[in-house]
Amino acid sequence: MPRSPPPPLLPRVGVELELLAPPGRTRRDLAQALAGPVGTVRPFLHPDTEPALVPGRPVFHNLTLGFQALDAAGAERARCVDDLTLQADLDRDARPLPGWWRVVSDDRRLLHLVRRHGRADGGPAEALSPLAALFGVEVEEHEGGLLRVRDPDGAPLALAAPLPGERWRPCELVTPPLPPGSPRALHAALEALLAPARALGFTVPVEAAVHLHLDAAPVRDAAVFADLVLTLHAALPALKQRLGSNPANRRRGDWPSELIALVREPGFRALPWPVARNRLAALGLSKYCDVNLRNVVHEVPGKPTLEIRILPGSIHAGPVVEGLAAVVALLRPSGAC
Repeated sequence: MPRSPPPPLLPRVGVELELLAPPGRTRRDLAQALAGPVGTVRPFLHPDTEPALVPGRPVFHNLTLGFQALDAAGAERARCVDDLTLQADLDRDARPLPGWWRVVSDDRRLLHLVRRHGRADGGPAEALSPLAALFGVEVEEHEGGLLRVRDPDGAPLALAAPLPGERWRPCELVTPPLPPGSPRALHAALEALLAPARALGFTVPVEAAVHLHLDAAPVRDAAVFADLVLTLHAALPALKQRLGSNPANRRRGDWPSELIALVREPGFRALPWPVARNRLAALGLSKYCDVNLRNVVHEVPGKPTLEIRILPGSIHAGPVVEGLAAVVALLRPSGAC
């Protein structure tokens, strides 16, 4: 009998898997397990946002502790970071764990400075000291371990505080870009990261999702972009049902109707990409959609990707590989991957 043809190769992809450490463990433990006895773990400050209860300030910008797992050769295996959407499984009244803290500001630009110049491998004072030095002030110490930096006029710039509520347990496991290959190869690469998580007792949180990051370069063409949008606009409801998309997952939703109208306009497909991109950028697209197009339209440093956000949470590689294959089969005719 003739042999069945091999399954088509899957494209280069980065994967984000939302996990939860068991009580008594932290995301640092998973990073250490992935680095192994001869690798290293490098702390860094990871940015995120959360709704603010202060009038006139819709969000606070946060920096929390993330951990990069490096193998013996110094190559990245994965990053383990917080995800503020993961909340239902946590004890919000839990007291801070020593050594766990965050930096908060209402100005994201200031946190870029803290990330670039502050130290994550020390404590909150080492993180804030370079910002204070830039403004010619000192880091102020307050009760309860609170540290604050104000400008010379007394206006608040940033503060650091102990991290309560078990925020050390959420772990978004972020892979580096995984090379194109067979479904079996991708399965093996993901299992090499997820098997240690299962061995440590990590689980899938209530609100969990898996995000896939595909190369944005093929989509940066007006005709390909329009085909992608219209294909997904029609197919997403059935695809989400087929994949078992998690209804408890936060920060998702539909694209604005203005996007669909724009790509349907006569002549849009013929536009040079810089012109099409400017028109798309004027829509103010949010990243918090079922499919995030912001990183396609905008030049986001380090993330030139098309992000698929509809896969359900998983701590096994099989459903992730199957979900990617389903997405790729849908998008390939459009030229998007």
